[in-house]
Amino acid sequence: MRKLTVLTSGGDSPGMNAAIRAVVRSAHYRGMEVMGVRRGYAGLIEGDFLPMPPTAVSGIINRGGTILLTARSEEFKTSEGQRQAVVNLHEAGVDCLVVIGGDGSFRGAHDLVHQWQIPTVGVPASIDNDLAGTDLAIGFDTAVNTALESIDRIRDTAVSHDRIFVVEVMGRSCGMLALQAGLAGGAEVIIIPEVPFQITRIGTLIKEGRARGKHSYIIVVAEGAARGLAVASDIEAITGAETRATVLGHVQRGGSPSATDRSLASRLGAEAVNLLADDRTGLMVGLEGEQIISCPLETAWTGRKHMDLSLYELARVLAT
Repeated sequence: MRKLTVLTSGGDSPGMNAAIRAVVRSAHYRGMEVMGVRRGYAGLIEGDFLPMPPTAVSGIINRGGTILLTARSEEFKTSEGQRQAVVNLHEAGVDCLVVIGGDGSFRGAHDLVHQWQIPTVGVPASIDNDLAGTDLAIGFDTAVNTALESIDRIRDTAVSHDRIFVVEVMGRSCGMLALQAGLAGGAEVIIIPEVPFQITRIGTLIKEGRARGKHSYIIVVAEGAARGLAVASDIEAITGAETRATVLGHVQRGGSPSATDRSLASRLGAEAVNLLADDRTGLMVGLEGEQIISCPLETAWTGRKHMDLSLYELARVLAT
């Protein structure tokens, strides 16, 4: 009987548990034994394994976070750390590995495949949706909806007080979360790393709008483009209008995953098992259109993530 191990690594994202569930149950369906690893690569170095029968994943598809816990491991970036992890895998009788995480996690998986010959497949999970090779990563849809709910609530206050609100969302160097949440929330201004901006120009647009009788504004800022507090301070200085900043932060990581994320995680987790069962390794599963596809792990960080900037232009037009 083949033995498969699954771990979650890096930042948590809603839907990771649904992916774990899919991996465990798909593997058992194929006659594999499954082990989980607590706390990602750190747990792999420590040999923190636990058996995962099908019942171990009952009732988790709706839960945020990850039942396997997650951590970032600097030690795993070293040859010594990786060697200890591989020793533990061999001692546990593990044949193959599924890594659920983002580009940093996949770099570690890439090392396991190409330096240590451990058959490994990656499942993309990131609220930033910044991984090339897949249209969607697990957790992105939920994070957008969480941000949107906050924007809707803030708009009520903005309108009631004739205020300008700057809402900072996560996303690292990728503006997809800000763009989707800002478009859906009707933001008057969206600031993302992919499009250069001039704070004076934004201030002028707001002053012109206030002269026409528009007194409340929502500005959505991607953390990789600017800091919300700084933008709010600059806007208030330029316009003279009361401007407040809200940093959503890690609230976007938590919560019950959306139907989209649960379905995506289920499909990707099952496909990861299918690939390993067919002796295919060094791959990341992903979504292209409506199809589940696979590509080399390194595509996640060497490829170019496509952003549809027509959505940015649409948001600008609709905000006028």
